[in-house]
Amino acid sequence: MNKRTLRVLEYHKIIEQLTGFATCPEGKRICARLKPSVNPVEIQKNQEETGDALARVYQQGGISFSGVYPIGEAMKRAAVGASLSIPELLDVAKLLKVAENARQYGEQGRDQDGSGSGIRQDSLTGYFDSLIPLTHLAREINRCILSEDEIADDASSALKDIRRSIKAANSKEHEVLNGIVAKQTNQSMLQDAIVTIRNGRYCIPVKAEYKGQFPGMVHDQSSTGSTFFIEPMAVVNLNNELKELATKEEMEIERILAGLSEQVALSRESLEQDVELLTKLDFIFAKAAFARSYDGTEPEFNDRGIVEIKQGRHPLLEKHAVVPVDIRLGEDFTMLIITGPNTGGKTVSLKTLGLFTLMGQAGLHIPAFQGSRLAVFRDVFADIGDEQSIEQSLSTFSSHMTNIVYIMEHATRDTLVLFDELGGGTDPVEGSALAIAILNDLHNRQIRCMATTHYSELKTFAMTTEGITNACCEFDLDTLSPTYHLLIGIPGKSNAFAIAQKLGLSGAVIDRARAQLDTGTVDMETILANLERSKRTIEQEQAEIAANKEEIQKLKDRLASKNEHIEQRKQDILRNAREEAIEILEEAKSFADASIRRYNNWEKHPQTANNRELEQERSAIRSRLNEVNGKLDYKTPKRKSTHKPEDFKLGDTVHVISLNLDGIVRSLPNQRGELTVQMGILQSTVKITDVEILHEDKKQSREKKTANYTASANKARTIKPEINLLGMTVDEAVMELDKYLDDACLSHLNQVRVVHGKGTGALRKGIHAYLKRQSYVKSFRLGEFGEGDSGVTIVEL
Repeated sequence: MNKRTLRVLEYHKIIEQLTGFATCPEGKRICARLKPSVNPVEIQKNQEETGDALARVYQQGGISFSGVYPIGEAMKRAAVGASLSIPELLDVAKLLKVAENARQYGEQGRDQDGSGSGIRQDSLTGYFDSLIPLTHLAREINRCILSEDEIADDASSALKDIRRSIKAANSKEHEVLNGIVAKQTNQSMLQDAIVTIRNGRYCIPVKAEYKGQFPGMVHDQSSTGSTFFIEPMAVVNLNNELKELATKEEMEIERILAGLSEQVALSRESLEQDVELLTKLDFIFAKAAFARSYDGTEPEFNDRGIVEIKQGRHPLLEKHAVVPVDIRLGEDFTMLIITGPNTGGKTVSLKTLGLFTLMGQAGLHIPAFQGSRLAVFRDVFADIGDEQSIEQSLSTFSSHMTNIVYIMEHATRDTLVLFDELGGGTDPVEGSALAIAILNDLHNRQIRCMATTHYSELKTFAMTTEGITNACCEFDLDTLSPTYHLLIGIPGKSNAFAIAQKLGLSGAVIDRARAQLDTGTVDMETILANLERSKRTIEQEQAEIAANKEEIQKLKDRLASKNEHIEQRKQDILRNAREEAIEILEEAKSFADASIRRYNNWEKHPQTANNRELEQERSAIRSRLNEVNGKLDYKTPKRKSTHKPEDFKLGDTVHVISLNLDGIVRSLPNQRGELTVQMGILQSTVKITDVEILHEDKKQSREKKTANYTASANKARTIKPEINLLGMTVDEAVMELDKYLDDACLSHLNQVRVVHGKGTGALRKGIHAYLKRQSYVKSFRLGEFGEGDSGVTIVEL
């Protein structure tokens, strides 16, 4: 990519923001050196890594690589046998701690049962698995070194013995010196009753006139000569012993550091590999964190020069203030000419296309809706000037023209060209003619191009040339402000007369201005106005139609669900009735069989029977028969209403007990205690003893119970373990899948099957990108043999 394009599209600002998300110095350097690639395979790999890192961040949270410092120089010195310093060894320990944490982070996708069969494989798995934490080395360094200024006593047994001896010698020496200082006869001869250090030796401050009273070594004297610092002879040997012990301590520390350095040297390759992998992961997760900051998505790349940006937001503008734009190029037309007034958003749209291309080819996600498409361009050329002055000098025109000449010489079919105010800065007639000639030459060479202009001649050129389309940035005449929406297919209007009239310019002046325009210009403006008005009307009607279709579909779904619920309820009632009838009949049959056996016994042995027993048996059979008939009869409700005629009012909501239906009172009770109730399409006259008045709380309770039962029952019975997304676009499929997964979770499904087909793989890829973002998706995989192969995805919730 040429440097001028990177500068005018402000790519360096994107890189500055990206660098802020890296946590280690080398990761920041990689971010700072990031440039767009022109290799499709490399671009796809980088995008996949960013997407996988973003999915991990959404599901597992972020990860820090702070503590990874460059250790190259230290490794070189360790390799030749040199000892590393304490800070260098601590840097190695920090590096290994980060490697250990990163490896654990990479393993968080394992199954809870620890079988290892469900490890989530993505493009980052190899990086995490290749890390070598060297925990034994990190543990040894941390055991021996407590801080940059302190070596642990337990670093070696020799060091521990030396420090124990130092402590004992110090204690003995202080005891002797304190005895000399505390002696009463010495108080007047000492300048101060203290023990001090001179040249690393313990001394006492003696007045000059008493110097001879204290045999020993003089190490220093005060500037006035009144005080001599004398090391008493009694502690000379102890001080010498401390000096020797201090030397031994330093030598033992050097030996310990040399041993640790030797272990580091033996692990040099593993350490250098860890640094490289952690730096790479820091860079990848910086891209993911950056994408998360602006809700970025992975674009779909192609080599056919097709660009389709859905709801794209310029990444350098405030997220809450920027207006999303839809940009298309390369499929139905290869050139897009944007016209309209200043500050309408033309240049922002131009830069959005250019910057998205650079970001995408650099492996960064773009702030646009899922399913946006970008082309891989070998180079991007941009002639964009931010100067908005009314008078442009010849030197400005010359500068732009020099850049345009360079673009014309180097642009090819696989490059993207962006022009801002093409032909500006010179005579309008000559400028428009030059702009048409330049655009026509690029169009004949099939070069993808997007240009902004004020020249109306370019609108006509776009309308009369196949493969070139007009566009404009919408302007609201009521508020005299742009909406920043890009409308493709409609050329822009300057709206100068409308704005002037709105601001209060005399109507007569505006009429004279209109008279200065030729008929062709007036007709063109009229056509443009009608086109814009018609498009707005069509869009509004389409939105209403879509809303109506959605409402109709909801009503159809609700009706189907209700019918299914009624049918299920009907089947349940019939099944329960059959079971109860069978149970009653079986019980009656058993009783009848027992009675028949008794009668047969009486016939065989008449002497054992008497009339009284026969009559009792007949009574029992008759009673049992009445009981069975009572059970099989339809049972109407037994309860009665206690309301009085004066309790009822027209419009009251009531419940008819015998029919088990709710209705509205249409007439007051008559002399016979009857009133008319409207129950849906049924109107019936019933007695007040069969009617209950529903109060508001009772009514709401019944409605709530009905709604809750219906919702839960519908979810459990209507949800299917499979959703078919064949033939849908990525956007449509994601919306349907989102709603389906909500229902599946409410119905407690553990696994569902998503049918997307094989095709080009775009639908599958879009669905997988969506699934990676969902926290309630445990895992997902392509189907195996017998499940639909790669045409389906199995999702575990």
